[in-house]
Amino acid sequence: MSVVVIVWSMIAAACLTLASVHFPVWLRNREARATLWFSVAAVASAAIACAELIMLKAQTPEVYAVAQRWFNVPAALLIIALVGFAYNYLQAGRRWLAIAAIGLRAISLVINFTVGQSLNFLEITSLRSIPLLGELVSYPVGVRNPWQALGQISAALLAVFLIDASVTAWRRGRRGAAVFIGGGLTAFLLAGVGNALLLFWFGREVPSLLGLFALGLVVAMAYALSIDLLRAKRLVVELGEREQEANLAADAASLGIWTRDVVRDTLSASTKWRELFGFSPDETISLQQVLERIHADDRDSFQEQLTRAARQRGDYQSEFRVVLPDGRLRWIAALGRVEFDINGRVQRSRGTCIDITVRKHADQEMLRLRQDLAHVGRVSVIGQLSSTLAHEINQPLGAILRNVEAAALFMEHPSPDWAEIRAIHEDIRNDDLRAKAVIDRMRVLLRREEVAMTSLAVDQVLGEVAALLRQDAAARHVALEIDIPELPQVRGDRVQVQQVLLNLIINAMDALMNVGERRRSVAVTARRSGLDEVEISVADTGLGVAADLVDRIFDPFFTTKSNGIGMGLSISRSIVETHGGRLWGESNPAGGATFRFTMPIATPSP
Repeated sequence: MSVVVIVWSMIAAACLTLASVHFPVWLRNREARATLWFSVAAVASAAIACAELIMLKAQTPEVYAVAQRWFNVPAALLIIALVGFAYNYLQAGRRWLAIAAIGLRAISLVINFTVGQSLNFLEITSLRSIPLLGELVSYPVGVRNPWQALGQISAALLAVFLIDASVTAWRRGRRGAAVFIGGGLTAFLLAGVGNALLLFWFGREVPSLLGLFALGLVVAMAYALSIDLLRAKRLVVELGEREQEANLAADAASLGIWTRDVVRDTLSASTKWRELFGFSPDETISLQQVLERIHADDRDSFQEQLTRAARQRGDYQSEFRVVLPDGRLRWIAALGRVEFDINGRVQRSRGTCIDITVRKHADQEMLRLRQDLAHVGRVSVIGQLSSTLAHEINQPLGAILRNVEAAALFMEHPSPDWAEIRAIHEDIRNDDLRAKAVIDRMRVLLRREEVAMTSLAVDQVLGEVAALLRQDAAARHVALEIDIPELPQVRGDRVQVQQVLLNLIINAMDALMNVGERRRSVAVTARRSGLDEVEISVADTGLGVAADLVDRIFDPFFTTKSNGIGMGLSISRSIVETHGGRLWGESNPAGGATFRFTMPIATPSP
């Protein structure tokens, strides 16, 4: 068999084999565009080898001319594939050079079928024989087509494009790819251009070897992809090791790991994650099944977190309850991230989950203890106010008694003054309401209830506190000054906010015990602080707080009072921080001290 036939057939077979291996890779991963263009280049190179073999073995000028005309079709396709491969693999290259090279090749391909017998010859008049690999092959003689210069210019522009892309890749640090891939493609391309110039332009008696140079281009591209495959294999091994290490760390930390393919709507999860949500190790899981396991009261919040993360391209963090198949409840803390493809579409999400049931129970117990402690604090405050509150209740009760006695006297008269009796009745009613209001305020403070966060009007809350303290302030000869402008409502628990105000105002009045009467005043003011807070301050004209005690006065059981237990300010700070605010104290330059705390402004309902 002819050696030329064997070699060129092997070139075509090798190119087709490489294309058949790499094209399915692109079908599985459409983002691997360099692999697609390599497959196109390999098929084009196989077609070039077949057409060139016909040209080399042609016996008549007509057969050579037909083979050469169709030879230019895969040659144009090869140029397009080289541009696509270099641009996607090297991630570089000037687009206008690529467009110019492809555009000129497209024009020359039109000329190939319209002017003369082919792009290279207007007419092939005869064939000569020249030696190649120990046998004779055909060499064309005829009138050359001057339009073939377009094809050569197209190839030259492609070479410039490859050189420019290689230089850019070098500058970006991809020196290996620039030298071996960009340089290799450029070298084989220029060799093929040189062979074409000698054969078709200058008329030298040399055999057509473009199939060999096309094979060189394919081998250079295959080498680049094989390097990537080897690197990917190493990465797979390393990722496998890292995954095992991560799984060990996750198991040690009781973390459940999951990944969801959004496109295929499939979810893979670690054994620990399946255990947390009550799924079996081999059970197929979808997002809908996961949502069904989440408690109905927490489901919407979790879905909203996922939607916000997808919309804002960020992470999400959530805590929710899971209802296990046996009916048990489990608290889960989830931290995840949404990932996107190059077009900005959601591709997958992944995250970790951990069981926080024990922590939640501890938090609930701590909250209960804090509420009990706050309740004890309120009872203590009421105890301090007991004498003044008793006096405030006795006043309307005494007035009621006197009015009842007066009414009895009027009723003994033969002609009672009904107008006067009605006035006495109205006085009795008003005094009764006064006593009831005092008792109601005391009952609210003494009542043990769950914390209820609502929108509160600052002036109304402070007015209720001032009503409780009015008699005590008068008994102490303290001027209680209230300055509350019109402010937005704050968010908090009414009883607990009133407890903080009671503690601060009573402390301020206690600080005035050893101060002359002319300086006995407590000023309560409220102002807006920033965009989302209201600051309330309680200032006194006492002796102030020593600098070394400013921070210690908030410590539990620390007190400067002879009869204090040191829990009022500590409880108050805990309440304020639970509400999302801050509580601090400072001495005034002119004497006395000021305690300030902030409350978050209530967000209007949508």
